[in-house]
Amino acid sequence: MENYPSFNQLIQQSIIDNWDLDALTDYKGATLQFHDVARKIEKLHILFENSGVKRGDKIAMCGRNSSQWAVAFLATLTYGAVAVPILHEFMADQIHNIVNHSDAKLLFVGDHVATQVDPMQMPNLEGIINNPDYSLMVSRTEKLTYAREHLNELYGKKFPKFFRKEHVHYYTEENGEELAMINYTSGTTGFSKGVMIPYRALWSNYDFAEHVLGKTIKRGDRVISILPMAHMYGMAFEFVFEFLHGCHVYYLNRIPSPAIIAQAFADIKPKIIIAVPLVIEKIIRKKVFPKIQNNRMRLLLAMPVISKKVRELICKEVINAFGGELYEVIIGGAAFNQEVESFLKRIEFPYTVGYGATECAPIICYRDWKTFVQGSCGQEAYHMKVKINSSDPAHIPGEILAKGPNVMLGYYKNEEATRETLDGEGWYHTGDLGTMDYDGNVFINGRSKNMLLGPSGQNIYPEEIEDKLNSMTMVVESVVVQRDNKLVGLVYPDYDEAKNMNFNDADITNIMEQNRLQLNEQLPAYEKITEIEIRKEEFEKTPKRSIKRFLYT
Repeated sequence: MENYPSFNQLIQQSIIDNWDLDALTDYKGATLQFHDVARKIEKLHILFENSGVKRGDKIAMCGRNSSQWAVAFLATLTYGAVAVPILHEFMADQIHNIVNHSDAKLLFVGDHVATQVDPMQMPNLEGIINNPDYSLMVSRTEKLTYAREHLNELYGKKFPKFFRKEHVHYYTEENGEELAMINYTSGTTGFSKGVMIPYRALWSNYDFAEHVLGKTIKRGDRVISILPMAHMYGMAFEFVFEFLHGCHVYYLNRIPSPAIIAQAFADIKPKIIIAVPLVIEKIIRKKVFPKIQNNRMRLLLAMPVISKKVRELICKEVINAFGGELYEVIIGGAAFNQEVESFLKRIEFPYTVGYGATECAPIICYRDWKTFVQGSCGQEAYHMKVKINSSDPAHIPGEILAKGPNVMLGYYKNEEATRETLDGEGWYHTGDLGTMDYDGNVFINGRSKNMLLGPSGQNIYPEEIEDKLNSMTMVVESVVVQRDNKLVGLVYPDYDEAKNMNFNDADITNIMEQNRLQLNEQLPAYEKITEIEIRKEEFEKTPKRSIKRFLYT
């Protein structure tokens, strides 16, 4: 077994080294310095210890990104418990499913989630803690109630004078294989896969970021947390790396609309931006294209003598739209629009596209913007090995396989799915199809599994939506597809029933629209169906009577 540096010791060292620097800020709200984070972690450790939380117990957290969410996560790991981050966009029943499946003992909730969840649906929880002030929403043990009511008193007894750097001592994991967190790819029972992420994967992703960005990004540099921290991409590269490096993280704790994000870029001037394509595309289309898509600019760009200067001016304009001080924009989580990518490459804008998966916590491929090849997703990342399962990887697409310390331990309570995904030699089978050129650049050709990607890189499993849709009025079968980043439900109605009821096409259309509205009430925003398309014929089937999905996507 390979020895890896302790991840929790890195957290401890960063707090000590950056004691008086700004660490976490809720945008247009309060700022926590590293010593403030340390004090809050200590209080949560006292709460855990006095309420009976043991090493290895599961602690879930669900809420919009905030400094308090980040503290709860750090406190969980540095206590030796297992963190279970849950996307706040999940519906209440999905949150209940994950809490129950993960065997969570405590649940931290943000204000938005607190109004959604039903404690009665999570009978094994010992308590629900409100993120903003760590007050108790629910307590089912006397120990927890006592610990919270006497928290300041217990803290005062432990540190009668002052809390100093020398008091920061965190749990050191026994080895890199120890379980650090469980991250769920989906929230629905029957589809839930809890990815078991060991400490080595957290350390390896941090060390990768340190290797490729550590000399460029400095202590005190600013970054904006846009992606959900319950998403491994946002967790690893908008929070963990920056916190361990001594950076200052800003949380957009409101819904991050393009207008709010653009304003935050201007105010905060981040040094690096981690984003999904949709955010970048919207800013480019709204802030940049209108200024350059006119006849005068097209004429200037067509003149070889001055087009280079014009492209430099446009590039500067684009960089200013992102705050003006960035080193690069790292894009991942979904396919990038080719028109926007070609434009960015032409003006030599510092962007790159990475590739990863929750199962690799998350990085698989990356390349710095200076050497990044357009259309690719980079090369195998530092610490990782990548290969294409094909007889001719440069020309014939095959499944992308990844191996290295980033790879998960397996799926929680799901040995069958683990065996299907991790082979005997330790290769993770991504389910994505791609090619690799002779220089090692990886190009994604498509997904061999059915998973779709939401606008912020969320995993969407169409079968989950179809399962609900198929149970609705007059629906015989359905297929959910993605068109222009929007979900469309293809439905074959029950025409026999329609004939019996003397329904015409307009009646069927009205029924399906009602179905769509009812369905959307059960789905998080990124899974909502924008339209139902009615089919006159059944979907084509395989000999096993499965729908040939590839014909309709």
